[in-house]
Amino acid sequence: MSGQDAPDDRAAAAFRVWAAMRALVLEEEDRRKEVADALGMSFSRAKALRRLLPGPLTMRELTALLGTDKPYTTLVVDDLEGRGYVRRTVHPDDRRRRIVTLTEAGRAAAEQGDRILGRPPRALAALGPDDLAALDRVMAAIRSPGAAQDVTSLPEKRAQATEPNSAM
Repeated sequence: MSGQDAPDDRAAAAFRVWAAMRALVLEEEDRRKEVADALGMSFSRAKALRRLLPGPLTMRELTALLGTDKPYTTLVVDDLEGRGYVRRTVHPDDRRRRIVTLTEAGRAAAEQGDRILGRPPRALAALGPDDLAALDRVMAAIRSPGAAQDVTSLPEKRAQATEPNSAM
């Protein structure tokens, strides 16, 4: 192709880049474990606290944001309430619904979790200004609406892109 990578090359490169991003975030500096250890609770409980930072939610809304089922959300909220991090009150318009609100201790824990998760990995912070600027532009392009491009995701290309001997 004239100056452009073939679609298969783009797919393989996309898989390699994604594998490297996942490894950086999920494996090399496991912030989820760091949050759980710092707060003395499972990451799912810390996630529930963080979802409540913008304001109170009904149990149904919290369940949807956590992507869990109602019984599990109830267990999580029971535990957080027992720790003094949240309180449940009756919804003013519907006594069948409950509203979950952070306490001051819960807000402090949620904010601590956010600070840990918001800290860039050491490898990223160590990049030079030009590399950071380039990565910033790339990430902005990826996150902008309509930026998704059709990249063929053949299983053999995925395997090839994640093999240890494949070129980076």
